[in-house]
Amino acid sequence: MMPSTDKPPMVTADRSRHAAPAPGWLAALQRAAAVVRRMIGVPDYDRYLAHMREHYPQCTPLDPRTFERERLTARYKATGSRCC
Repeated sequence: MMPSTDKPPMVTADRSRHAAPAPGWLAALQRAAAVVRRMIGVPDYDRYLAHMREHYPQCTPLDPRTFERERLTARYKATGSRCC
């Protein structure tokens, strides 16, 4: 005799009401996120790679760690107008 498993049936979420965002909304959200990242100074490695492929295809791009280190060095090494 098999033991009885009195588990309630699995309830699945009805995802039909939650459609994926329209491509226009998604693109706008991605652009807004990119603008915010640039405003606060977060380096965008994917954008850097695209730039390197387009303008300097013969050059080897930096690895992510080196890219981030160089961006941070360039950002904080500069003298001039700073708020803090």
